[in-house]
Amino acid sequence: MKPYPACKKQFNILVLIILLIIPIGFSYAETAEELQTKISQKDSDIAKLEEEIKTYQAELDNLGEQKSSLSSAIKQLDLTRKKLVTDIAVTQKKIDKTNLKIQSLSFDIKSKQSIITNNIESIKLEIRKTNEFELENILETILSENDFTTIWNDIDNIVSLREKIRKEIVKLKEIKGELEDTRKETVGAKNELVALKSRLSDQQKIVVQNTNEKNKLLKETKNNEANYQKLLKTQLAKKEAFEKELRDYESQLKFILDPAQLPDSGILSWPLDKIFVTQEFGAKTGPHRTYTSGHSGTDFRAKTPLPVKAMADGVVKGVGNTDSNCSGVSFGKWIFIEYNNGLSSAYGHLSLIKVKEGQKVSRGEVVGYTGGTGRVTGPHLHVSLYVSGAVSVSTVPSKSCPGRVLKQPIAAINAYLDPMYYLPRL
Repeated sequence: MKPYPACKKQFNILVLIILLIIPIGFSYAETAEELQTKISQKDSDIAKLEEEIKTYQAELDNLGEQKSSLSSAIKQLDLTRKKLVTDIAVTQKKIDKTNLKIQSLSFDIKSKQSIITNNIESIKLEIRKTNEFELENILETILSENDFTTIWNDIDNIVSLREKIRKEIVKLKEIKGELEDTRKETVGAKNELVALKSRLSDQQKIVVQNTNEKNKLLKETKNNEANYQKLLKTQLAKKEAFEKELRDYESQLKFILDPAQLPDSGILSWPLDKIFVTQEFGAKTGPHRTYTSGHSGTDFRAKTPLPVKAMADGVVKGVGNTDSNCSGVSFGKWIFIEYNNGLSSAYGHLSLIKVKEGQKVSRGEVVGYTGGTGRVTGPHLHVSLYVSGAVSVSTVPSKSCPGRVLKQPIAAINAYLDPMYYLPRL
């Protein structure tokens, strides 16, 4: 038996394993450093573009304070396009950054897997050598030519090996945990990438729509201010006529409101990431605002296309575009969602619809983008809220647009609710 040379051989193998691990670690560190440099550059590029976006947004906010004119409308469309193009550039940079992050995480996983594999082989070798020594006949060892010093050294080596095995197992568990965390992070990065690519596609569609709106406006007005003001006057007259028609129709609908059946206040979440109310719902007739007069919903500021989110879990009961039958008199592009809490909402004046009728949506899910379709004095998000049992998507023959039928959510007057009561407190 030659226990000491066996231990020496094991030590040589361990040294070889370490030498194999070092180049892997060095190569990974070098690659990781390069990737991190690229990621940092993307962060810098994103920061610069976001500052540019802030400048465009400030110009748009300032423009919104000015009197409506053809030149301001064209300028608003041009600024919106520039901001959208910059938004697209930011999104693309974020996609590039996420791809680099995924690449870096993949290297990290590969490195950890190599370490785990090497550690496992090392542990196997140590266990095998330990077992070989323990299986030897102790009496033969004592009667052999080896002196007791060599024997006790071998026994000490075995004890040391056992302790090393224990430490290696602990380290292996730690690396395994890190590997699982890295994999979760990679999945998160991939999900982020999917969301960014979807946003990029949305932004590109809105740019095309924005260009079409500008071309349509120039065609309708022949780039003449007087024609533009005449167009505004005509659209306003149509809007007022349609609103009266709709209100007269809804006033005839019968609905008995039972307040006890309504959910608690604050049950909904915000439809936009940034909130600024530009027009309140109805009128204050008591402790709460009601739709006895005034506005049929709440308007939120949105100078440029922003993601619109579902305010609770529910089902899309309808989508449409009133502009397709009678331009500039109502919601324009709209989405109607019935929530699981007894409430329903309509989003109006959208630039892009991302959902279909019958689709289930979750709280916070992006369902569309704000815009300026329908009758608006400027881009914003209109939110109407109803008692679910008293509202449905229906059609209304329009006198303001003779021979045309408008399709949109319609409810009894007393079925309209104040959105702000059911949204979080500002």
